[in-house]
Amino acid sequence: MAMPAAVSRSATPARWQDFVQLLKPRVMSLVVFTAITGLVCADRPIHPIHPILAAVAILCIAVGAGASGALNMWYDADIDSQMRRTRGRPVAAGRVQGADALALGVVLSLFSVMLLGMAVNWLAAGLLAFTILFYAVVYTMWLKRSTPQNIVIGGLAGALPPVIGWAAATGSTPLNAWLLCAIIFMWTPPHFWALSLYTSEDYAKAGVPMMPVSAGAASTRKQILIYSLLFTPLCLVPAFTGLGGVAYLAVAGLGGLVFLVLAWRVFKSRAGDAADPRQDDGLYDVKAAAKDARNLFAFSILYLSLLFATLLAEHLLDLPALSKVIP
Repeated sequence: MAMPAAVSRSATPARWQDFVQLLKPRVMSLVVFTAITGLVCADRPIHPIHPILAAVAILCIAVGAGASGALNMWYDADIDSQMRRTRGRPVAAGRVQGADALALGVVLSLFSVMLLGMAVNWLAAGLLAFTILFYAVVYTMWLKRSTPQNIVIGGLAGALPPVIGWAAATGSTPLNAWLLCAIIFMWTPPHFWALSLYTSEDYAKAGVPMMPVSAGAASTRKQILIYSLLFTPLCLVPAFTGLGGVAYLAVAGLGGLVFLVLAWRVFKSRAGDAADPRQDDGLYDVKAAAKDARNLFAFSILYLSLLFATLLAEHLLDLPALSKVIP
C-alpha cells in the first residue's frame, strides 16, 4: 500500500481553525445527526443508562468521525492538492503537516473508541472502531484509488452511524437499525455520482477512478437512475416495519417522487459530457449543462435530512407508527 506523496509546506503557520477543518465538520454534522436518529429511534430509550451517557455516546461518534476525516486528509493530501474542490484543505494547502494530521487522527480514534466502550458499551465501540478503520484504510487507502466502485463499497462507513447510535442505546443492532444503514448506503452512489458528473475533470487529473472517469458520463447517468429506482422504494420500508409513521411515509413518498424525477432528468441530460462546467470552486455554481446533476446532488442532501428528521421528530413526539394508525 503506497504512502501518500509529500506536500510542500506553506510559510503560513497553522491556526486552530485548520485543525478543526481537518475533522471535516460538515461531514461530522451529518454523522452526528444520523447517529442521534438511530439512538432516539432505538427500541428502548437510553435510560436507565442516563442521558449524560447518551451525550457521551454522540460525542464519541462525532470525535470518531473527525478522526476519520483527519486520517483521510493526511493520506489524500497528494490528490487533494490537485483538485479544485479540495486543494484548500489544511494538509493539501501545506498549512498543517501530514504527520500532525496523522497523529491527531490516531489519538482521536483511540480516545473515541475507548471512551465509548468504557462509558457505554463495547458493541457500539467495536462498530465505531470498524467504521474508522473501514473509512481510513479500506476506502481511503485502497478503494478510492483502485476501483470505480469506491463510493459504492466505501459508502458503508458513512452508513453505519445510526447503527452505532442504536447500539449505544440498547446494546443491540436489530433489523430497523440496519434498515437506516441501508437507506444511507443506497443513497450514497446517486448522491456522489451526481457530484462527480461535474467534478470529473478534478478526479481525472488526480488519477482517481471515479465512475465518470472510468466508465464515462453516459454510463454514470444510467447507474444514477438505477440506484435511484432501488433507493426510493427502500425509503418507504421503515413505515411498514414499525419504525416510521404517517408523516414519515408522506415525506418518503413525496420526496422519493421528486428524487426520481431529478434522477430521470440527469439520465436524459448531457451532464458530465462538457469539460469542467463549474463557474468557480464551489459545488453549486455551474453552467447549464451540469444543472441537472447539481440539482440532484443538492436535493439528495435535503431528502436524506428530511427522512431522518421526520423519524427523529416522530419518536421524540411519541407519534404512533403507521401499523398502529392503519391496523
